[in-house]
Amino acid sequence: MSRLRALVPIAVLALGLSACGSSDSTTSTPAASPTASSPSATPTPTESSPAAAKDIVDTAVAAGDFKTLATALTAAGLVETLKGAGPFTVFAPTDAAFAKLPAGTLDTLLKDPKGDLSSILTYHVIAGKVMAADVVTMDGKKVKTVQGAELTIKVDGAKVMLVDVAGNSINVTATDVTASNGVIHVIDGVLMPKK
Repeated sequence: MSRLRALVPIAVLALGLSACGSSDSTTSTPAASPTASSPSATPTPTESSPAAAKDIVDTAVAAGDFKTLATALTAAGLVETLKGAGPFTVFAPTDAAFAKLPAGTLDTLLKDPKGDLSSILTYHVIAGKVMAADVVTMDGKKVKTVQGAELTIKVDGAKVMLVDVAGNSINVTATDVTASNGVIHVIDGVLMPKK
């Protein structure tokens, strides 16, 4: 059951990605879309290429640090989407990232999973597979998420951050966790699609 919960958040993100097939002029093609980068100058994969045999959901569940994300994805009905063909790029908040939310926020979101929760989860997904090496050239660029709103990429030396529409700056802590249908980049906060 805990494995299924972990898969749900990933599926939610995939659903959002499949719903976002087009992009606007501020978004690069999927291959050039910004992604997360590790704190070091050279991206540090958190999982080796054998992970590519698993989809995004199974890869995240196996990592063990995404139980809250999995629970949220399951509640929002996004697991099957993220198990789809993709490719997807998922900015995955860890359990510690979700713990930073104000008290009661997650409980409130889980009460209406098809509303704000689904919107928040799909805001963490972009269409296409964007590797960390692509991101270092994207300082200041905006990318469109599956949710529809944009994220801004900030590169400061070896540090990569994502800035959401609310102005929150979230750090990318691990990159290039490959899966059969895309890639996961680990972040230390939850991105918000509205102010």
